[in-house]
Amino acid sequence: MEVNLNIPSDKAQRDYQLVCRARENGDQRAYADLMRMYREPIYLMLLKMTNNATEADDLTIEAFGKAFSSLHLYTPTHAFSTWLFSIASNNCIDYIRKKRLQTVYLDDLRTRTSDNAYEYPIPSESNTPEEEIIKEQRVQILREVVNQLKPRYRQLVELRYFEELSYEEISERLKMPLGTVKVQLFRARDLLYNILTSKKEAI
Repeated sequence: MEVNLNIPSDKAQRDYQLVCRARENGDQRAYADLMRMYREPIYLMLLKMTNNATEADDLTIEAFGKAFSSLHLYTPTHAFSTWLFSIASNNCIDYIRKKRLQTVYLDDLRTRTSDNAYEYPIPSESNTPEEEIIKEQRVQILREVVNQLKPRYRQLVELRYFEELSYEEISERLKMPLGTVKVQLFRARDLLYNILTSKKEAI
């Protein structure tokens, strides 16, 4: 299938065909191929932006998740790679901005003591009994929501968020290609969001 692109390269044609297969047929191999081709360059860009490997990896997954859930909005006026990098970059900028807003500077916390010295109150790291109860309730609610997922999605979510395995460890344990693990986790998180949203609206 030939596609008229503003950037008529073989690479752009290939990407657009994969996009069409993914969004029109739900072709998981097409999703995995797009991720395989762009995961590393996206990750390297985000690593440079965050200077943190863990954050860059999570933001990479998030960027693909946002892109894949918005494929219906993509039009071939620009190359898919340009569109994808834009999503990843903007998402990272938003993340960094929110992170900075959450940063509390020591000068904002310090108080002057009676002997004219400064002291910095250090918050307790342990939860109060009330906070522990709330935490347990949230975990219980999350487990109830996760149990509504199809078995393949439920297993991935449990391994990733309850057992805290890396994507690579999940891939190895389930004997599943890494790209497939990530694509299905995208979908699982999207399904979880929809379930939680419906639950909230029903309250």
